Amino acid sequence: MPDFPPIRKAVFPVAGLGTRFLPATKSIPKEMLPIVDKPLIQYAVEEAVEAGIDTLIFVTSHKKQAILDHFDPDLELQSTLLAQGKHELFERISDIIPPQVSIEYVIQEQALGLGHAVWCAKQQVGDEPFAVLLADDLIRAPQNGCLKQMVDEYKATGAGVIGVEKIPASMTDRYGIVSVEKSPDGRDYIREIVEKPAPELAPSNLGVVGRYILPGEIFTLLESVRAGVGGEIQLTDAISAQLATQPLLAHAFDGVRYDCGSRQGFIRATVGYAFEDDELREGLLAFFNEFKDSKSR
Repeated sequence: MPDFPPIRKAVFPVAGLGTRFLPATKSIPKEMLPIVDKPLIQYAVEEAVEAGIDTLIFVTSHKKQAILDHFDPDLELQSTLLAQGKHELFERISDIIPPQVSIEYVIQEQALGLGHAVWCAKQQVGDEPFAVLLADDLIRAPQNGCLKQMVDEYKATGAGVIGVEKIPASMTDRYGIVSVEKSPDGRDYIREIVEKPAPELAPSNLGVVGRYILPGEIFTLLESVRAGVGGEIQLTDAISAQLATQPLLAHAFDGVRYDCGSRQGFIRATVGYAFEDDELREGLLAFFNEFKDSKSR
């Protein structure tokens, strides 16, 4: 297998306002909203660590201290749990970030779009290839996590990788959309990427989800990108420019994605993860049956 530079760093853009979840997100970062008993951002971090990431870079705002606090050790709480004999709870909060993994924070002074948020991490990433994870897209995979799957594709090809899934044709104006060309080895290489095209203009129904592996070159491209859809600096536009010089793979991941940037997706994720919990499943089934019966009367 060719020896390509490892994917060691991951960027987490977490400076958004989370307006769809107001008033909850007035004081709580959207990324800290819990799915069962873990905040969204922790699921994304765990996925990155599983994929071999050893440097987590949070692009955040001054108002999101709670994210920093969550990943900092709380020695007082840990001591209290140990003194009370609550060893399982102690393990759950003391091993959020493995000791070999470091955390860096960058402030995005203005919310100018995803492309700008990624660009803010330029100094921390440097010239090496890196990952980007959007915590809004919670992906539950049966075996290897989505990013681990993508890192394996990168290791085999050296190409950047973007996570995609098929979406309803009527929803193309909510996603970046790619068209692909299949290579002799069965991989899908991206021919075109367009940000939120109208359904009649979309090149396919393959929607981009919040997982990327990109070369460091993307930072130079982002510096020349003008404001696009929504008046923001779009990461999609820089990726489109990159296609002229470097190949990019579209990876249709193995797993289920929950769009936790929407209320319905967030609720679906909560229910889906709750049903995976042996302690919660039976009680939830009973509740749903009671609720269904009460509505049918």
